[in-house]
Amino acid sequence: MIVFGVTLFGPVSLSVAAFVGALGALLLVYGTARTGGRITSSRLVLSGVAVAAILTAVLDLLLLTTDRGNETRAVLAWTLGGLGGVAWGTLWLPGLALLIGIGVLAAQARNLNLLLAGEEAATTMGLDVARFRARLFVVVSLVTGVLVAAAGPIGFVGLMTPHIVRLFVGGDHRRVLPTAALGGAVFLVWADIAARTVAAPMEIPVGVLTALCGGPFFLWLMRRDARRGTDRGVA
Repeated sequence: MIVFGVTLFGPVSLSVAAFVGALGALLLVYGTARTGGRITSSRLVLSGVAVAAILTAVLDLLLLTTDRGNETRAVLAWTLGGLGGVAWGTLWLPGLALLIGIGVLAAQARNLNLLLAGEEAATTMGLDVARFRARLFVVVSLVTGVLVAAAGPIGFVGLMTPHIVRLFVGGDHRRVLPTAALGGAVFLVWADIAARTVAAPMEIPVGVLTALCGGPFFLWLMRRDARRGTDRGVA
């Protein structure tokens, strides 16, 4: 959309395209991971990594084959993630998508709590896990696509915040969801402030800063889960 200057839907063209792209990628990952009517976490992760690699290669090829310098720089700046390009005039759409997403997830807090006990336990308690997961995937694609269209792919905020929040409020999604939304917003604001001041007058893309924070946290999280698994095995 940026490279070819497509504005079919006016000022929300990028948001519409981002939602369609996110939903398409989701369906591709979902279909690839589904085997025998079931989806495991490991297949879902591997399918996501494979699809992400393919789409990244397509993006790189698009940037290499275009001769329009301004559009190429705009795409590169967008892929790094940042709040500099967000305007008040277009903020209503990400805000609306976020409110809808939080509202839908909050209404499904009980079913999300059932999933904490495992898919089999949730099924025995009357939850259609496959259909419920598919509905949530669509909602998440809507919110993610619109927000990424506005600010670019600012990674690791959604990975770190819920885990940190659970340390303080527990695992009940009725408390986790609103606290994680507020905590993620606070973290992003402070990350943006740091990105603007650490190397002033140059501004570091906030997506780079969140990745520097989120990468080590992700590694620590994996090591912690591995140690817990070992401890449970010994026990």
